[in-house]
Amino acid sequence: MTPSLPAGVERRPFDGRERLATRGEPVYGEPTDGDWRLWDARRSKLGAMLEKGMDVGLAGGETVLYLGAASGTTVSHVADFAGPTYAVEFAARPARDLLSVAASRPNLFPLLKDARKPETYAHVVEPVDAIVQDVATRGQARVATANRRFLREGGRLLAAVKARSEDVTADPEAVFDAFLDDLDGYEVLETARLEPFHDDHLAVVARRV
Repeated sequence: MTPSLPAGVERRPFDGRERLATRGEPVYGEPTDGDWRLWDARRSKLGAMLEKGMDVGLAGGETVLYLGAASGTTVSHVADFAGPTYAVEFAARPARDLLSVAASRPNLFPLLKDARKPETYAHVVEPVDAIVQDVATRGQARVATANRRFLREGGRLLAAVKARSEDVTADPEAVFDAFLDDLDGYEVLETARLEPFHDDHLAVVARRV
């Protein structure tokens, strides 16, 4: 049985087929259907996880910490169906775009911070129900482990592991195995490769223990 989508996420007709959509102001020229905007799984790792039927454990209304928000495409969709959403981005250029995306979303809080240094934003972020991680850096398991402090017991980690960010020369399967071995304080519930939406990415759903 395919897991249900979070409240606030629906499948709507775009280009003659049913695609994911959320209700909110579109960003970066997204197609719309009335108040609904397309959530393109090819531009979003979390969207790809939903398209592949993974049980991400989100019902809607959760407090979320998003690590690696970039210019805000995916985190804007998250903010459309979630509660308070903290968006961490290290690079100044995409963070400026993220600020524009957040302007129409009072529950979206951009933080120009380094996800590898959670102590720099610990005074801002409240306990969260879910962490969504999409960071392009080495040590992705260390990032997830370091940010576990914000996650309520039983809360979910939804991570997109980028093999090329760890080691562009390594076999992706070896990189993914190393991530799972190094992940501390979590019980892994489900994993899946994200092809055909994203090459050399592993989606990981884990629970804080």
